[in-house]
Amino acid sequence: MNVQHRTSNVQHRIRKTTFFSYFSGLSGFGILVFLIISGCAVGPDFKPPVVETPKNYRFEKVPVETMINLKWWELFNDPMLYSLVSQALENNKDLRIAAARVEQARAGLGFTQADQYPSITIQGGVGTGNFSGGARSDTRNYNYYVAPALSWELDFWGKFRRATESAKAELMASEYAHRTVQIGLISEVVGSYYVLLDFHQRVKISKDTLESRQESLIIIQKRFDRGIIPELDVNQAQIQKEIAAAAIPEYERSVSKTENVLSILLGKLPGAIKTGQDLNLETVPPEIPVGLPSNILERRPDIIQAMYVLEAQTANIGVAEAMRFPAISLTGLLGLATSQLGGITSQGGAWSVNGGLFGPIFEFYKNVRRVQIEEAKTKEALYSYENTVLTAFKEVEDALIEIDTYKKQMAAVKRKEKAAKNAYRLAKLRYDKGVSTYLEVLETERSLFSAELELSRLKQQYLNGYVKLYKALGGGWITEKDMNKETVKSAKKS
Repeated sequence: MNVQHRTSNVQHRIRKTTFFSYFSGLSGFGILVFLIISGCAVGPDFKPPVVETPKNYRFEKVPVETMINLKWWELFNDPMLYSLVSQALENNKDLRIAAARVEQARAGLGFTQADQYPSITIQGGVGTGNFSGGARSDTRNYNYYVAPALSWELDFWGKFRRATESAKAELMASEYAHRTVQIGLISEVVGSYYVLLDFHQRVKISKDTLESRQESLIIIQKRFDRGIIPELDVNQAQIQKEIAAAAIPEYERSVSKTENVLSILLGKLPGAIKTGQDLNLETVPPEIPVGLPSNILERRPDIIQAMYVLEAQTANIGVAEAMRFPAISLTGLLGLATSQLGGITSQGGAWSVNGGLFGPIFEFYKNVRRVQIEEAKTKEALYSYENTVLTAFKEVEDALIEIDTYKKQMAAVKRKEKAAKNAYRLAKLRYDKGVSTYLEVLETERSLFSAELELSRLKQQYLNGYVKLYKALGGGWITEKDMNKETVKSAKKS
């Protein structure tokens, strides 16, 4: 991956040199007007990183088209699943936390923007004494005043503008973080739902197996009582029955734990979760056109979030740079003042206008180090963005290969299950006719039980492969505003 994100120190030196040459040739009000209008802002301007993307995904077998599905979880065709996702989007606490962070960022932007403008306050006071204006007098003086006061730090170096840029980018990052939480939440709900169906299916398989083995044990016990078979066969049948019996509480425990996980995702206290159809009736979505790999940079909210974090941090370099230069402030006061309380409204008004300059001279490179800190943080944000992009492509590739391989693996296990059922049937017939030992029946029985459980697990993993793929591709669009946008786009295309 090649990333072009460099700050040119030469350009900054040229810009500063040009600025000071103009500054030296101007004076008074002309300087003030020039500085305000020029909009000088130190620090680097943000440029989105340019990244290399593959031309296609390695394991994609579907023609490249646009991937548009607003509510992708509806493609699984399970109404109960729709209901759970809706509950989660409405009540999940992590999602509400993310929404609150967006509000914080929005308020933070307004708070930061206010620094660019003058502030007006009210001042008032009363005093008495024989010392005023830096001199002592022989008489006692009284002073009363009330006035609104204006103060304004001129943003010569763009400190406040850069801070506002950073706050805007942080707001956008928080909004895409909220979207990331939404997509993650939906994926967790759908994925956990299929895990729950898997455990329910395993409980059913275990109960059916236990019932079958109990019936076999009764028959074998009767044969032993008549002296037809050895006691070893009875013990082996008992062992197999208890294996199935032990599996039931194991999977029931997993059911309860998964229900608790889902309950928290739904924003409610742990409890039972109502499910829809059985796992073996669940259908996979149609084949998903995953689109061009480059599109993932526009679809994945975590990638866009990382880019805005980088933009915010880049602007912070400008804030740190501006703190190395002098700050100029204007203050003004217009009001009423008097030495007699009763004449505060009849005597003349009072006013004052002041300008001030303050800035660092030498602080043992403290301000230089501040800039270096922000530059290092920007590098960190850049590497984080790169890593997020790499991870996104990895997750898409992983999901595609999971769908492909689980499908093949599931087909093989289905054939194995079918063969195991037939083998078990034949083994019982052979044992009943005295052709083989009970060991043959036990072996085929174990193979069948194992194949049924494995098939249930693979079906859940196959379905979750599609869930992971949708999440890796950016999860579609889930807000009404985005839905309307896509509807308009589709109408224009048609």
